[in-house]
Amino acid sequence: MDHEDRIALFLDYENLALGVRDHHGGRPFDFRPIADALAERGRVVVRRAYADWSYFDEDRRMLTRSHVELIEIPQRMGASRKNAADIKMAVDAVELAFERDYISTFVICTGDSDFTPLVHKLRELNKRVIGVGVEKSTSALLPPACDEFLYYDRLEGVDVPPPAARRSRPARPSPAEPAPEPVVVTAAEEESARDVDTLAVQLVQTVAGMQGSSSGDVTASALKRALLRKDPTFSESDYGFRTFGELLRHLAAHNVVELAAGPAKGDPEVSLPEQGDREVAFGLLRSVVVDLAADGGAVALSGLKDQLRRARPDFSEKKLGYRSFLQFCKAAATGGAVELRWSPDDGDYLLTPQTP
Repeated sequence: MDHEDRIALFLDYENLALGVRDHHGGRPFDFRPIADALAERGRVVVRRAYADWSYFDEDRRMLTRSHVELIEIPQRMGASRKNAADIKMAVDAVELAFERDYISTFVICTGDSDFTPLVHKLRELNKRVIGVGVEKSTSALLPPACDEFLYYDRLEGVDVPPPAARRSRPARPSPAEPAPEPVVVTAAEEESARDVDTLAVQLVQTVAGMQGSSSGDVTASALKRALLRKDPTFSESDYGFRTFGELLRHLAAHNVVELAAGPAKGDPEVSLPEQGDREVAFGLLRSVVVDLAADGGAVALSGLKDQLRRARPDFSEKKLGYRSFLQFCKAAATGGAVELRWSPDDGDYLLTPQTP
């Protein structure tokens, strides 16, 4: 238990309940998916929900069964009950951060950007902050401020109603033919899944940056934390993987990364392939430069990447861990594949094949 995170949960209940009702076809808010997601992250020692409960009388029993303390913010004539609830919740969270040193993580359940200063203050106090909100009613300012942000709609156990299917306009039938059935196009067919290749590029760049900024090995847990710092809404489940380890094994099978035994069981070391694809890419660059350079001439960097893609359409320097094509060419020059120099007259880098 000493190694478990102690979590304090604060719910801006009106924001959550109305967000679910408005964007989930009028369905009631269910606290259980949030409780399950937090149980995987640590031990929840404080659970508080803020609202004028006369407006959510039916929800009281559901929250009470989940051991949530209900903080009453009554509506008063001439005053905004929303602002009163926000202020009370923010004051209680900061007070708890000072009084309970053992609480390491604060979970702020809201989509309201007004809570962004609270998130910044809690992180300033060395607290980890997880945000939870309904995707379509969450301000774009809030997720980047958190260490991790969970969209309620994507949590396990949340039953999201399917969008209404769009029907294409049927063609006018001829007298001799029966009317064709209208074609139903589902949202799942219209919306493509997140691109795993794009994720692979981001992951490789992150590993390369971590390797370059420290001499230590990159573990899977440290890599996951770095990805969350870049994008607090990141979740491997959005790409069809049950765990982060399963995602890494998939990328390792495609030679994007290499995995080795780490300091702890279930936390492997992650590295980039030192040979293989990089050497092949360097060789491809050299062969293209040889083909384009006539009579000992040089090839300009501008437009060279397009020539490589003509020879190999799947070429991407980012998949190899390089942030730019220039960085890739500099690495190829260091590796002896080409010579690279800056030409003031041309205003561009020039490449020539490396002489033996």
